[in-house]
This record gives sequence, structure tokens and C-alpha cells, in this order.
Amino acid sequence: MNKPLYQFFANDHRRIDELLDNATADMKSVKEEYYHRFRTGLLKHIKMEEKILFPAAQKANGNVALPLAAKLRLDHGALTALMVVPPTPDVIKVLYYVLEKHDLLEEEAGGMYDVCEKLTEGETAGLLQQLEEATEVPVHPYNTAGYAVDVAKRTLLRAGFDFDSIVASSV
Repeated sequence: MNKPLYQFFANDHRRIDELLDNATADMKSVKEEYYHRFRTGLLKHIKMEEKILFPAAQKANGNVALPLAAKLRLDHGALTALMVVPPTPDVIKVLYYVLEKHDLLEEEAGGMYDVCEKLTEGETAGLLQQLEEATEVPVHPYNTAGYAVDVAKRTLLRAGFDFDSIVASSV
């Protein structure tokens, strides 16, 4: 089966993962150029899902929310909160963990991308056009205040991720 929306987003996941890998090849010395591109790429990706793909699929579903949408939105909030703070080794470890779990929910068979692909079958060309035209999300300098990390930790908890437990784990 031809899955152009699935391929678009899965390919974008690989692009974002590669940027993160390049930025964090040495976790003690993050390459800021790559990390900036990772931040803007991730936020644009989230924007495309939240503003284009998910609303189109919900509309095609009789305006009924898709079962995975609420969880993915919580994940998006957590990932966005992590983009606010500096990329410490702990933040990077948590990012990798959350991205792996999150991307699986979207890409696995019967996951969000499959559901969206089926629901919006007749709108694929128009959706791809909108996705291609999506603009980057501007980013601010990192917030280095202690409360910023606390906010990120609480946002992660709402999404079902415990920052400190992930950091302490051997994953």
C-alpha cells in the first residue's frame, strides 16, 4: 500500500534523529549548530502534526478525536518543554528515550500515521502540499533558570515519563 503521509513523517523522524545524533556524538560537548537544527526541526515536525495532520484526520473522523491523539499531544508538550532547557547529558538521555517511545506510537502498524493515512486518503495531495509549505517554529535562547527544568519534569510526568527515573536507568 502506498503511504505517502506515513513516509513523509517517518522520513522526517529519521532526519531529526540524525540531527540529534550529530549534535550529541560527544554528549559532554554538544555541537550547537546541529542541536539548533534539531530543535527547529523537531518543533516544526510537532507543528505539522498538531496543526495539519491530526486536525485533518479528526475532521475526516467525523470530528471525533483519535484515540492516540491525547497521548501524543502530551508527548509533544513534554518534548517542547525539553527544547527550552540547555542540552545537558541528562536532557539528551531523556530526549532519546521519549523520542523512541513516541515515534513508535506514530510509526508502528496501526499507529497514528496509519490511522491518519486511512482517514485522509482523499486529501493526501493537499495535505502534503501544506506540509511542504510549513514554516519553522522560532526558538528562543535556552532558559537556564532552575524552574525551567522543573517545568519540563512536570510536563514529562503528565505524559507518563519520569525524568529522574529515565536518567537513573541504564537505557
